[in-house]
Amino acid sequence: MTRRVGAGTASARCCIVAIGALLTAPAAFSQTVVPRYTLTPEQWREDLRVMMEELPRRHRNLYHTTSAAAFDSAANALHARIPTLGRHEIILEMARIAALAGDGHTNVSPTRDPAIGFRALPVALYLFRDGLYVRAAHRIHAELAGGRVIRIGEASIEEAYGRVLPYIGRDNEMGAKFLAPQLLAMPEVLHAVRLAPSADSALFEIELPAGTRSVWLRPVGPVELMPADADASWRRRTGWVDARDSATAPEPLWLSRDPAKALWWFTVLPGSRTVYAQINQVRNGATETFADFTQRLLSAIDSVHADRLVLDLRLNRGGNGTLLRPLVNGILKRPSVNERGKLLVLTGRSTWSAAQFLLDDLQKYADVTFIGEPSASKGNHYGDSRRITLPNSGITVRAATVYWQAWTPGDQRHWIAPDVAAGLSSRDYARNEDPVLAAALAFVPGPRLSETIRQAIATGDTAAAREQLAAYRADTTHAYADARLSLDSAAFHFLERRDYDRAIAILELAVMEYPDVPRAYVNLSAAYRARTRAQMPSTVAERAEPEP
Repeated sequence: MTRRVGAGTASARCCIVAIGALLTAPAAFSQTVVPRYTLTPEQWREDLRVMMEELPRRHRNLYHTTSAAAFDSAANALHARIPTLGRHEIILEMARIAALAGDGHTNVSPTRDPAIGFRALPVALYLFRDGLYVRAAHRIHAELAGGRVIRIGEASIEEAYGRVLPYIGRDNEMGAKFLAPQLLAMPEVLHAVRLAPSADSALFEIELPAGTRSVWLRPVGPVELMPADADASWRRRTGWVDARDSATAPEPLWLSRDPAKALWWFTVLPGSRTVYAQINQVRNGATETFADFTQRLLSAIDSVHADRLVLDLRLNRGGNGTLLRPLVNGILKRPSVNERGKLLVLTGRSTWSAAQFLLDDLQKYADVTFIGEPSASKGNHYGDSRRITLPNSGITVRAATVYWQAWTPGDQRHWIAPDVAAGLSSRDYARNEDPVLAAALAFVPGPRLSETIRQAIATGDTAAAREQLAAYRADTTHAYADARLSLDSAAFHFLERRDYDRAIAILELAVMEYPDVPRAYVNLSAAYRARTRAQMPSTVAERAEPEP
């Protein structure tokens, strides 16, 4: 959940006319008391009507990604099909409609809502760097822990992933990578997307050290619900076997504490003056406020004369963003850690919501280096979800109520990309290794790409600039970085100095290397116009049409 004060907002529509006309129902909710697992088609239709009336009323701008007509069409189709669908199929279709909003705070989530009541198969799945694996397994299928999932039903993993994608409310692809493996371990979901013949079992093909095995899996209990603001999916469960149970190395720091209980903590890494702080939730605790924790952390940085600060946000799914200012201000006031190579922030597919605010602030004001995976959100996003409880089923629909704009209005980035890409493989996990923290501790800053491009262009060596760009893009540690932004930064350096020819040389390179990016052409066109105005007499330039 996201909370922050003072951001911009966008308009929202009040109702869906077509749905309101079609889903006619009594003015008051039905008072008939029935078990919520045995609703009539008309009761489900009433729930659908309420959802479609409340979503546009509660959401800040429900149609920011998908048109009202598309929402209407999806709801009308579900209304017609309800008598032919099972309970779980109706719920999944509602989830698909909510996901049309195109933001992570608008959803119907089986991992958050006990009223949905979906069940879990005896496997916990995770999409590691090298594939989809059984991260942990119930003791009745202990031999599957650590196995690689090859197929679900008759579908490849790529196809299975694609089938659950439409049901996931998300800000970007990283949010889908986080949630999809959880849905793929629910038999109701697998049946609804035609990956299983029934909602009671599913066929998995799993690659194990002894060979590939096909096994029918049946549910072992209800889905374990996630806490609101932390990724607790990694914690060990009683009666389950984890793929890292046989590791000889100690628990990695980032998995050493339950994030639902250890909201935040820090330590000084042995033999160093590096302070490692894991912030799992942005909220006040029962015995300590976030401000008090911040003060303890900053005091520790001062007392040990820290020369490096590592902030680990990989398990942080949000909280109250208004609490972050003392932490950001405290870091900015400490040059010993607010320096490139000394302020290292670890990010991943669970870094979301209020945690994104911290990334935004540090990127904007501090000399920070991001390491890991891209964040699961972005600077301009819809947040602060509010619940809509459906009257008959009791199911919760969430709607984003605030538009947060931390970036410029035209910034189309999907996430904050890591400066150094580092991901977790199944082998790393099984060995209790942490390649993300290792990459952070090994990081030695070199010249930025924008600087090397600028230097090459300053000497007229366009060929060298192209070679540097190609080498940067070929380096896997820059897998997520948008090198075009570095070209823009280098060009802006020359534009500020009215050195239009060099700026244009860089922007022409950007158009050449990124022919499918409209912004590259917009920037080049603006630079040409700026050069033309600069060569005009001043009286003419003053009357020239301003840039859009």
